[in-house]
Amino acid sequence: MKLTGIAPEIETYINELEKQLQEQDKSLETMQLRINQLMEQLAKAQRSLYGQSSEKSKYVLNDSYMDNLFNEAEFEAQSHAPEPRPTTVTSHTRKPKRTKEELAAQLPVTEVICELAQEDQVCDECNSNMRALGRETVREEIEFIPAQVRLLRYIRLNFVCENCEKETGEATIKKALVPAPVIKKSMASPSAVAHVLYQKYVNAMPLYRQEKDWANQGVDISRATLANWIIAVAFTWLILLWDEMKSCLLTQEIILADETVVQVLKEEGRKPTTDSRMWVYCSGVASITPIVLYEYQTTRSGDHARRFLEGFSGYLHTDGYAGYDRVPGVTRCGCWNHLRSKYRDCIPKTKNEALNKDSPAYIGFDFCNQLFDLEREFKEMTADERLKERQIRSKKVLDDYLAWLDTTNPLQGAKLGEAITYSRNQQIPLSRFLEDGCIELSTNRVENHIRPFVIGRKNWLFADTSKGAKASAIAYSIVETAKANNLNVYQYLVYIFSTMPSLDLKRDPSLIENLLPWSPNLPDSCRKQKH
Repeated sequence: MKLTGIAPEIETYINELEKQLQEQDKSLETMQLRINQLMEQLAKAQRSLYGQSSEKSKYVLNDSYMDNLFNEAEFEAQSHAPEPRPTTVTSHTRKPKRTKEELAAQLPVTEVICELAQEDQVCDECNSNMRALGRETVREEIEFIPAQVRLLRYIRLNFVCENCEKETGEATIKKALVPAPVIKKSMASPSAVAHVLYQKYVNAMPLYRQEKDWANQGVDISRATLANWIIAVAFTWLILLWDEMKSCLLTQEIILADETVVQVLKEEGRKPTTDSRMWVYCSGVASITPIVLYEYQTTRSGDHARRFLEGFSGYLHTDGYAGYDRVPGVTRCGCWNHLRSKYRDCIPKTKNEALNKDSPAYIGFDFCNQLFDLEREFKEMTADERLKERQIRSKKVLDDYLAWLDTTNPLQGAKLGEAITYSRNQQIPLSRFLEDGCIELSTNRVENHIRPFVIGRKNWLFADTSKGAKASAIAYSIVETAKANNLNVYQYLVYIFSTMPSLDLKRDPSLIENLLPWSPNLPDSCRKQKH
């Protein structure tokens, strides 16, 4: 500023002070921005350590993160749900217990008849014989029958024609057919291999614990042998199903994709600590043949997705990872759940530890919730009905959100900037759900199929070799697809391991279609019982 009527040296001094004040103001602004960033990181760390893992807004909107831990039951309780035996605790109602009738409907029943001995069927008053009056059910118990291990010894009977032997002096011999083994030169039976796969890929039980479990049954089988069984059946039988399932998946209209980290210790040219990737692909909600496929790769390069999805030309529903842009001929769809998480992570708190509902982060978070609330309303509609409602009601919310987005300019470096940038970069993919009623709002479907692998990874931590990781990818594919088709996974594995070795699949490859998880030709024993 220009000063008049004062000495030049004083004017210079005042200008220097003003310059210092401006520099200090900039420094304070930078420090405040840094403080905000650190507070956001601290809040996110606290949520990771102590908060709930669900991304449902009903938990996030609570005033404190610790409240989320204790109030979950209050949110989940249904006031109108039938309660055969209501159990109340101060401040909340527990989830209703299942009735005995519901449990009994799912189990085979064996009646234990309790009757008088013949000599006791005499009246104590007049010493006359007594007749049966009726039956009454006293109680019901669940009986557990532990697994049994036995040795199957196949003995083949041979037959000779005595008449031919008498007339020609040469014997005509016939030998009975013997079921083909699931693994050649091995003691593994279909049920034993199915049990190992079921325990590892459904129950997430690592092989070293299975080794102890077999020992408790009196069978000394090393974990190396169990691993050999898995690899053998994966690359002999399950890979045939995997290939057929992949061909079917590529004909779908919608494919969801995601990937997660896996560590493999022994890979040529790589350190044991180097992260590899397990890629997961699955069909959309409207598919009549639910398919889930895992594929192991050493990196996260988008070239793996491009190669896997070669020939696919529908909607590809993923998160915002740019690697999927390498897949040609597809239409990318975005995930609103990822965007909602970004807003959730940067919602600030007020002085009394409540969420600041006036903050831009909360406003963006609320826009996401409005879309998800509408989707819950549309859940039971047909795809055409849902699309019609989306183009009217959801589009209005989306337009309001995009208009609000244009007015929001977060401070440089703020956590909110990540959500804003993500929204702007993903604007077109995030709007794809307005084009087809079968496109979901989030990628939760494929992430739910990643979860069993992640749970298993927490138990077995890593794969020893790349061959083992590929075998696991194949096994997870069969198991998760069987679950998606409502099959009894163990019985299905037993069936395919009992059936496939006896089929001439080289002569007639079409026979494999009868073994796919959605095949109507599967026996009833492979299907979950309907109640």
